[in-house]
Amino acid sequence: QVEIAESGGGLVQPGGSLRLSCTVSGIIFKDYAMAWYRQAPGKQREWVARFFISDILEYSDSVKGRFTISRDNAKNTLYLTMNNLKPDDTAVYYCNRIYDSLKWGQGTQVTVSS
Repeated sequence: QVEIAESGGGLVQPGGSLRLSCTVSGIIFKDYAMAWYRQAPGKQREWVARFFISDILEYSDSVKGRFTISRDNAKNTLYLTMNNLKPDDTAVYYCNRIYDSLKWGQGTQVTVSS
């Protein structure tokens, strides 16, 4: 059974940092390009960071230079290290395959507020 489980969110002050984790079970994780997405209240889900099989990394303009995507294939886990967080980063964060999406997980809430 394929499952996605995101964790690591929380409440953080502007300028703070968080590290999100996403563990995927039921697939051969190393074979797939993966991405982090987020959905803020009242907005559509958007991608923020992508990790391709070729080890090419891509970031949306809004997070470039502040967020870092990484993965540990031995642990079937994708990470998102977020630094210098801003209130606009407040959202529910999800991970999924870039191509042929899986059933979405519940996500992890990130709230940036003083």
